[in-house]
Amino acid sequence: MTVRSLILLIIANLICMIGSAQVNSQQQNLYVLRLKPHADLKRSIDEFANTNAIKAGAIVTCVGSLEQYNLRFANQPNGSKATGHFEVLSLTGTFSDTALHLHLSVADSTGATTGGHLLDENLVYTTIELVIADLSDLEFSREVDATYGYPELVVRKKKKKP
Repeated sequence: MTVRSLILLIIANLICMIGSAQVNSQQQNLYVLRLKPHADLKRSIDEFANTNAIKAGAIVTCVGSLEQYNLRFANQPNGSKATGHFEVLSLTGTFSDTALHLHLSVADSTGATTGGHLLDENLVYTTIELVIADLSDLEFSREVDATYGYPELVVRKKKKKP
């Protein structure tokens, strides 16, 4: 690594540390959902967020099964689909009524595990049981981060109505 590369890396890390201020939520509502066979996991969460005007949501837990997964693996431009029977091992991430950033891990019938960025067309096999947190005093947005040029999470306190 050159001295120039090291300096750029240090500067990028400092910018990230400065931009990562902590925001605490003091108000949360928990919702429990059950998705039925053939429902689309991502679209269901998106619809729930829109219907309930959730500005800052997080997945608390998720269990169930899929008959199809559609995931985008790290640093890949396109998704990868598979059909069969898959146990949901974890679903994690943040979302709002305008954007979702969710990651899913699943195992097949042999226990082989895969995971990645959740796309549309992850279809429920028997059931999905979800617990969702609505952090009702916060707002999530996505703004382009200059480090890599991707829209990244920005957390703000929700403005109180006068």
